[in-house]
Amino acid sequence: MSTAMNFGSKSFRPRAPDKGAFPLDHFGECKAFKEKFMRCLRDNSHDNSKCRLQSKDYLECRMDKQLMAKEPLEKLGFKDLVDQPSTEKPETKPQG
Repeated sequence: MSTAMNFGSKSFRPRAPDKGAFPLDHFGECKAFKEKFMRCLRDNSHDNSKCRLQSKDYLECRMDKQLMAKEPLEKLGFKDLVDQPSTEKPETKPQG
């Protein structure tokens, strides 16, 4: 008794990842921003409301480096911080 292999009836269609799924920062392009955000969380007993500016900077870095889709900051919950200047930008590793 053999079974027929019917590969033609279904084809694989890739789909975009779910919202919120994005590539890891394998090259550490935004590591300095992440560390600044994590330090802020530690210093503020993990109260993320006190680290929103650092969070915004980290997400902006991820968007600038194409590690996540570009989204308006308002849509990411930073409407009140859009016109506010960023915290001091950490230096990032040069590409090369």
